[in-house]
Amino acid sequence: MDDIDDVPGIALDWYRAGKGAALATVVQTWGSAPRRVGAMLAVSGAGEMAGSVSGGCVEGAVVAEALEAIEGGDARMLEYGVADGDAFAVGLACGGTIRILVQPVGGALPKGVLADLVEVRRARRPAALVSPPDGPPRLELTGHEDRFRMDRSGFAEDGETFVAIHNPPLRLIVVGAVHIAQTLVPMARQVGYDPVVIDPRTAFASADRFPGITLLDEWPDDGVRALGLDARTALVLLTHDPKLDDPALAEALRSDVFYIGALGSTRTHAKRLERMTAAGFSQADLARIHGPVGLDIGAAGPAEIALSILAQMTQVLRRGA
Repeated sequence: MDDIDDVPGIALDWYRAGKGAALATVVQTWGSAPRRVGAMLAVSGAGEMAGSVSGGCVEGAVVAEALEAIEGGDARMLEYGVADGDAFAVGLACGGTIRILVQPVGGALPKGVLADLVEVRRARRPAALVSPPDGPPRLELTGHEDRFRMDRSGFAEDGETFVAIHNPPLRLIVVGAVHIAQTLVPMARQVGYDPVVIDPRTAFASADRFPGITLLDEWPDDGVRALGLDARTALVLLTHDPKLDDPALAEALRSDVFYIGALGSTRTHAKRLERMTAAGFSQADLARIHGPVGLDIGAAGPAEIALSILAQMTQVLRRGA
């Protein structure tokens, strides 16, 4: 995980190091607030920051409030907006209003609850951090399936209990270290995916071609099994080679990955479907495969094809298949 994904873990590390820490979470927005509900900022007792609640607009003001909360131990609810005389000073002059819940670790946010949350997140399990108005936060792993599916934090029906959804980070597994992958992988990382490239052909899957990216030189089905496939994972097959693509595709069809895309022409895809049918997969299974991969935007060249793939992944993630 990078810093913006592991904000709770960073807050816990600061607390364990004796610095003190607080978590600030966006609980409600109106207008053009720059971060969505559930966005988090960790603040240490030394004024260090990780994550963001506004993209820079109100962080300075939130840090000052968090430092006071760390000293006192109590949670506090903050609100900034253009109707507030301080809004322009903290940077929300664009017409947005934002409410932020600040919870000091070891005070309003028990250390044990935060430690459990960090452990669950690192195990790639969905969890909800539920903060009622009249008691300490608690961690719930079930009972919020609709929110998990929609990746949507927000207030419960009582209008006072805030439910912060912590889904596993989005992950993109690409089979085939080809030219399209060289553009797709960094683009996906920019929009929040943790990318992995699998290709047993080491001449393709090299650090020179994919700097800073996790590379697996295993057979694709072994690679995806080792990584694990879940509902926060997208799989994109780019090799054009059935002996590489098909084993990974079969693993994906047996899993609940949210997106499966396979490169190739309409004719190539038809042959792929024939092979998967012969392997025992149903028509409902085969309907999950996006092939030819990507939205039909008239893409020409590897970069535009990568763009069409990422756009289709986003469409499926946010709107469903």
